[in-house]
Amino acid sequence: MRIGVWALGTMMALTLLGSTAGPARAAATDSVPATYRARFETTAGTFVIEVHRAWAPRGADRFYALVKSGFYDRQRFFRVLSGFMAQFGIHGDPKVAALWSGRNIPDDPVKQSNTRGMVTYATAGPNTRTTQIFINYGNNAMLDGQGFAPFGQVVEGMEVVDHLYAGYGEGAPRGRGPDQGRIQAEGNAYLIHDFPNLTSIKRATIVTP
Repeated sequence: MRIGVWALGTMMALTLLGSTAGPARAAATDSVPATYRARFETTAGTFVIEVHRAWAPRGADRFYALVKSGFYDRQRFFRVLSGFMAQFGIHGDPKVAALWSGRNIPDDPVKQSNTRGMVTYATAGPNTRTTQIFINYGNNAMLDGQGFAPFGQVVEGMEVVDHLYAGYGEGAPRGRGPDQGRIQAEGNAYLIHDFPNLTSIKRATIVTP
């Protein structure tokens, strides 16, 4: 996967019917505002993402549904590469992760550039966006031509994003960081045991701009 769900290069749900983070719950959301904010409370501090549907409507709608359903709560920033990006979005419960893995959304045209603070979906190629997100640390405009369409921007707390734990580096097999396949299969249990220093998300919520 390019900046992908499995690799992101070197530059590059519903466990059961009643699960609050699964696809059925996430599909049944309110109408998505043209602009909204998502507040992420993490073990490193709090940051806020402002989302614009005009930038990437399909991506903005999926992200709204995921945040509203509690999907990102208790997840880890499992791939943090200083100067490049911070990636998250694999659910800590393997059953929920499995049910989301094939729920792709079509690509949005790229209308904004992947500059510092911009928020974009990781992909495995065209039309493969699901739940994984990355926040750009620097000017990654080289991603624009590869189809990575930003849908939001960190507007508060970018200094918190800068301090997400990056000590494990690139993920396996290219580095000594978490293996995305094992996260999918084993969830937070794997990350807590083998990568205890990862920054985690306490709670993500939709807030009024």
